[in-house]
Parts: sequence; C-alpha cells; structure tokens
Amino acid sequence: MLRKKQELLIQYIFFLTAMVVCFTIAAIVVFVGKQGLKTFLAVSPLEFFGSTKWAPDQNQFGALTFISSSFFVTLLALLLGGPLGIAGAMFSAKIVPSWLTGYLRTVVDLLAGIPSVVYGWVGLTIIVPAIRQISPNQNGFGLLAAGIILAIMILPTVLSLAEDALRSVPRSLEEASYALGATRWQTIWHVLLPAAAPGIITGLVLGMARAIGETMAVQMVIGNTPLFPRSLFQPTATLTSEIVMEMGNTAFNSTWNNALFLMAFVLLLIALGLILLVRKFTASKEEGH
Repeated sequence: MLRKKQELLIQYIFFLTAMVVCFTIAAIVVFVGKQGLKTFLAVSPLEFFGSTKWAPDQNQFGALTFISSSFFVTLLALLLGGPLGIAGAMFSAKIVPSWLTGYLRTVVDLLAGIPSVVYGWVGLTIIVPAIRQISPNQNGFGLLAAGIILAIMILPTVLSLAEDALRSVPRSLEEASYALGATRWQTIWHVLLPAAAPGIITGLVLGMARAIGETMAVQMVIGNTPLFPRSLFQPTATLTSEIVMEMGNTAFNSTWNNALFLMAFVLLLIALGLILLVRKFTASKEEGH
C-alpha cells in the first residue's frame, strides 16, 4: 500500500511539473503573440511581411528583409554544417576505433558548451577579416560570415543526433549487408544511412532551429544593416539581430516595439513548425517500418 502511494505521489509530481512547463510555454507564446499582433492595428500584414522598408522613424515596418536573411543564413549554415555533421557522425560511429570515441565525444560536448558570444568573437577576429580578403566590396560582414559561424555552432547538434541514430541501427542489418558482399562504404551508404534517416533528419531540423534562433554570434558578424540580402558578402540583419539591436530603444506598446514583438512571434512559429515537421517525419518513418 505504501509503495502504491509513493508511486501515485511521483506521478502527481511529474504531472504538475509537466503542467508548469506547458503553462509557461503557453504564457510566453500568448504574451509575445498578443503584443506582436497589435502591430496590425497600425501596419497592414502585407506591408509587414511583403515590404523591405524598415524605417521606424518614418512609420515603415517592413520585415521581409529580416525574415529573408534569417532563412538564407540558416540555409547556408545547414548546407555547410549538415554534411560535416553527418560525416563526423559516420566517422565516430562506424570508423574510428572505440578507444578514440570518448575523446571525440568530449570535443563535441565542448563545442556545444561554448557560449555563443565566444563564437561571435572568433568570427569577428578571424572569419570576418578572412572573408574581407576575398570580398568584392572589401567587407567581411554579411551572410557568409554568419553562415560559417552558425555552421560551426550547429555541428554538435547534428553530429550527436546523427551518431546516436547510426548506433541505434540493428547490428543484424550491417552484418547481413557484409554477408551479401557489400563493402564498408556500400553498407554505410545503402544500409546504415537510410535506416538512420529519421534520427539524422531530426538532427538537421533541430540544427536549423538552433541556427534561426541564434542571436549574439550572428549580431556580431552579420553587419546589422536593414538591407535585403543580394550577396553572400553584403551586410544585412536577421530577425534575432534586429530585435536585440533595437528592443532597448523602443517604448513599450509603441508600434515599433510591437513590430519587434511580432518578429519574435514569427520566430516562435518557425520553431514550432520545425518541431512539428520533425515529429511528422519520424512518425511517418516509424509507420513505414
């Protein structure tokens, strides 16, 4: 009887904890959304989402530049960091000797734990000057610098989840492939990667969520200029960098302030969409198996 009461108490504690977490998340979404949607009392949705003119002192609040830059820099980070993360996962899970795996995991964990401002400082002192040497406009700030920094930052996420997915593939599949005469690389390419695809794609999508929500490192290397990105070498601004640059200069409940809240709400919706995408994909894969 006592044990049953203890189990019931633990269940209640877990339930209350889950409710607190859900309530907190819901409260944040409601507050940010409520403040952000006030923007449409003064600015039309067409102007906000379809215009590149951002001039708060002239009552122009077009956020297309920031939305586009956020997607472009995230895509660039995924194109650079995704293949490296998957390759690193294959190397760590199936190629490297077991005694070296622990050291590699330590390095990956260290990369994941480095503060974003340190990444930004590395980008500011090393990557930006390097890009300046090859930039046609002799400016190292821009999408390319931000994309490289974000690619490095999402690498631990992609690598860790991809490695876990590869290690979770049943050993019997690998042995069956070898028994049929396949080489190690044929087995990795035709057996292990398809079987681990849900976990790998989860890592990629979560890496995208990390990249699109990153603030400080991006703010330090992207240039923070509200210009629509037409080149990898052009300074621009993302949703996050613009919010952090301007939020402290606005009056609460002003149209300018509300527009920044709306940009934050857009980020929340994007993150939610990415999470739902992961769940839908993994669920469909599990049903397929």
